[in-house]
Amino acid sequence: MKIWNGPHDDAWDLAQQDLAERGLTDGLPVIPPTAQRVATMLRGSGLDADAVLAVLPPAYAEVTWRDIAVNAVMAGCAPAYLPVVGAAIAAISAPEFNLLGIATTTGSATVCVIVNGPIAHEISMNSGSNAFGPGNRANATIGRAVRLTLQNAGGARAGEIDMATLGQPGKYTFCFAENEVQSPWDPLHVGRGFSREASVVTVVGVSGTIE
Repeated sequence: MKIWNGPHDDAWDLAQQDLAERGLTDGLPVIPPTAQRVATMLRGSGLDADAVLAVLPPAYAEVTWRDIAVNAVMAGCAPAYLPVVGAAIAAISAPEFNLLGIATTTGSATVCVIVNGPIAHEISMNSGSNAFGPGNRANATIGRAVRLTLQNAGGARAGEIDMATLGQPGKYTFCFAENEVQSPWDPLHVGRGFSREASVVTVVGVSGTIE
């Protein structure tokens, strides 16, 4: 393993410390959400920064596209991922999802994001080997952005409102695409009533590692 030969950035280290002290990270390093990075994230999808997309439990806070873009930047998302993150945020805010229960339980439940349709291919999501594991930027950062938004905009901070006794690794990120090409069944989104050509995000509450 070779040392990276790029320039050292002292501001990066200071940003990590500052954001962590503010309670805005998930414990892992984040991309500092500078005004330029957030603007680039929003511009890539042509979204209105001030438009309210959801009212997010447990704090029942209004969440704008700017809020989502800030957390998507911190998570390491590419701009093309932002609509998928936003769709997931809108979905988990729906009353029937019961986000209040999932975000505040003492159990291990967390948000799982399943992506179907052309968008999964367009942003190069992993739907095959190790789809639940590391190695794919879209899978890793979309799920992480949803979690950071839930924490920073929705108020579900660990040990404060998120009262999970042990938690689970999926609370860092849990996002993947369905392998529609090799599946013998209709894709999930088709079974849910959408056309095969539609790009659809499905969210489910999933419990995880239990000892």
